[in-house]
Amino acid sequence: MTDESRIRNLPKVTWIFIVLVTSVVGAVAWLVGGRPQGPARSLPYKGNTGAAFPEYERPGRFVATNPDDDAEFLRKVRERAAAQTAEAKRQRLERERLEAEDRERRRGKATDGEPDQVDPA
Repeated sequence: MTDESRIRNLPKVTWIFIVLVTSVVGAVAWLVGGRPQGPARSLPYKGNTGAAFPEYERPGRFVATNPDDDAEFLRKVRERAAAQTAEAKRQRLERERLEAEDRERRRGKATDGEPDQVDPA
């Protein structure tokens, strides 16, 4: 809250009463007539600028290299591609199996629902 010595014109308790009783008008009156003037006493927070370690010197940072020269990187890429291919194949086979079961079930229902026709001969 604002320090009592910095409030202009009226005491803080009077301003609180005006704001509460007159609602919007009181709030506007506070902004116009009672608010402290001048800059804040403290400096605003500027955040962590990270000036101690520029990005290219940050400890523990992996130095970028040419991916084609990095055998470990290429091995991981190939493993991931093989795993994705195997998963896609598994999903395709599962989808085809479910579709075949669904077709078979529909065929079975279509033939079960029809009564056998007796030849009138």
